[in-house]
Amino acid sequence: MPSPNSITVQHLARQVGLPDAPVILDVRIAEDVADDPRLLPASDQRSHTHVASWARDFDDRDVVVVCQRGLKISEGVAAWLRHEGARAEVLEGGFAAWRDARMPLVEPAAIPPRDAEGRTVWVTRARPKVDRIACPWLIRRFVDPSAVFLYVAASQVEAVAERFGATPFDIEGVFWTHRGEGCTFDTMLEEFGLRTPTLERLAMLVRGADTGRPDMAPQAAGLLAVSLGLSRLHRDDLAQLEAGLALYDAFHLWCRDATEEVHDWPASGSR
Repeated sequence: MPSPNSITVQHLARQVGLPDAPVILDVRIAEDVADDPRLLPASDQRSHTHVASWARDFDDRDVVVVCQRGLKISEGVAAWLRHEGARAEVLEGGFAAWRDARMPLVEPAAIPPRDAEGRTVWVTRARPKVDRIACPWLIRRFVDPSAVFLYVAASQVEAVAERFGATPFDIEGVFWTHRGEGCTFDTMLEEFGLRTPTLERLAMLVRGADTGRPDMAPQAAGLLAVSLGLSRLHRDDLAQLEAGLALYDAFHLWCRDATEEVHDWPASGSR
């Protein structure tokens, strides 16, 4: 019988990638991680043996706890979290159920080293338009919700990366950049293992808008227009990033749920 404080794989999958998604805590033991090191999107790995010392970090947060099978370890950690004020649930069936349902899993080897605060740090050219907003959105929603993004002069990206331990992206000559006909967003989907139908559809819009091929999808021209408008609306790149996150949240949900929906006026049947 499922736990009274549990969430199904299908229910959690609908929340992954949303701005209000719950924190996902991976508390699998070392042997299970070694067997399959992949991670649920945007998940945070924690040791269940030290839960009493870190549970209070999630006070008043929505949390989903994931162990290998969704049994004793998840139940115990979730109980500790609720004791400290979190709204904690257990993933029904655990990591194994998520994997067996072929839900998206992130390749941990692709995630750059983290700083002393546990965050990935990325650096790119200032005055972003498309890829340099789309990629941070993907990272924040599916890889590292606490990721830091530094926007600097184009000539200084690699030097800043070296001096501050950041990962450069969307400039020539680095790992995280355009490849062939694809843009940096495509590269990240490939390297992180996030090629889901929804994200593939979104990638087509990003690619069309970012590489001067709006004919790839009717919505690509609109994405480019809004992106250029945001770059003029916001002088501060981080303010533009925050506004852009909402833009990509909307396009993501359109790609997932609304591609067949139409809107007309007057409404059908009216006079």
